[in-house]
Amino acid sequence: MPRRPTAYERHAPARAVVDAALAGSRHAVFWLEDAPGTSYDALAASASADLAVVGGGYCGLWTALLAKRRNPGARVVLLEAGTVGWAASGRNGGFCEASLTHGEENGRSRWPDEYDALDRLGHENLDALEADVRTLGIDCQLERTGALAVAVEPHQVAWLGPGHLDRDAVRAEIDSPLFLAGEWDRDGSALVHPARLARELARVASELGVEVHEHTRVVGLDTPARGPVVLRTPAGAVTADRAALATNVFPSLLRRTRLMTVPVYDYVLMTEPLSAAQLASIGWAGRQGLGDLANQFHYARLTADNRILWGGYDAIYHRGRRVRAAYEERPETFHRLASHFLAAFPQLEGLRFTHRWAGAIDTSTQFVAFHGLAARGRVAYAAGFTGLGVGATRFAAEVMLDRLSGLSTERTRLQMVQRTPPPFPPEPLAAIGINATRWSLDRADHHEGRRNLFLKTLDAVGLGFDS
Repeated sequence: MPRRPTAYERHAPARAVVDAALAGSRHAVFWLEDAPGTSYDALAASASADLAVVGGGYCGLWTALLAKRRNPGARVVLLEAGTVGWAASGRNGGFCEASLTHGEENGRSRWPDEYDALDRLGHENLDALEADVRTLGIDCQLERTGALAVAVEPHQVAWLGPGHLDRDAVRAEIDSPLFLAGEWDRDGSALVHPARLARELARVASELGVEVHEHTRVVGLDTPARGPVVLRTPAGAVTADRAALATNVFPSLLRRTRLMTVPVYDYVLMTEPLSAAQLASIGWAGRQGLGDLANQFHYARLTADNRILWGGYDAIYHRGRRVRAAYEERPETFHRLASHFLAAFPQLEGLRFTHRWAGAIDTSTQFVAFHGLAARGRVAYAAGFTGLGVGATRFAAEVMLDRLSGLSTERTRLQMVQRTPPPFPPEPLAAIGINATRWSLDRADHHEGRRNLFLKTLDAVGLGFDS
């Protein structure tokens, strides 16, 4: 069957138009530039704690904050190798999803007996996150506007549920000539300013008494048979009764989980603010999050000052599980993203991109976070959020705190929490498998969604995913 160009390729603008749109862009993370924050001193000497948290992204910050809320008298120390929220937490799209399972299809296929409970717990978690933002005074520009999933190819229309929006209805929400139909989940998604959320979580945690230390890399974890655990840093050791590891995409301090995630790079563009006329030309009065239904999907959203963030499509893995700043600049990907943006919104020709950036996603083989305990219950960990961490990290923090306290709760009894997903194979098999999957997904998008034998095999053994 011949390769069929996608809608974005069939409607691609001239190269000169794309080059002009990118000409003034800087390699910089808009969110981090737009987020005021406080600096925190590095650890200066050895210390002790009731709970030590490793990682200053969402997962670690929620864990520290919620730990202090559960037990205000506990001494909680958070250690971050860089600065708060500098990695995935400060550079993602800001989509805060209720789903803990990367959508219903993935959830029902992996945990059919408990999917309904997972769906309910996910919505409860999103509601609780929204309530925390309000009651704690977290300034993160939260908007509970939901998300619009759109079909851009005829075969994708059949993937939408009953009662979906037809072409006219979806274009009345967001006007793109590529949109054929859509489905608006009004309650299951919110938008946030991601870097502001991270820095505000740190502020609130610090005000509650959490000792936050930036520029403090944990280089080792000692877990003697009895007594406290010891987290070693260049400045000294932190001795703690309990520890929570929230390093996500970065190498784990536990050997057992080092093959459980791989870093996959995701790329993003940000436009200049739209004028009133430009905004009127595309509608978007509902300010929903936006994503298409392709295997290699795009996502988009409006910012508070009416810029458009446009990202996704390419998901790049570099052999060796390395996280490197050099991987963040990829001209061919940024050009492709800009071309696809202008294919989707030709009425915005002349709009310029101001920022381009990338970040590494901690991907697991089950496409959602995994959870675990080590050192006879003294160390908890969670990682592998696979692009779903804005909301799910709060849930993971509650799971870790439950388990470190020895509690049996509905959260801790979940199969999703108790079951460990298969690890990725060592190199070079990991690179071969991941890149074969990406090639196959691209092929499916160019063949009306038809999955080849490789993808069907992954589906059959529980390792398949469609986006």
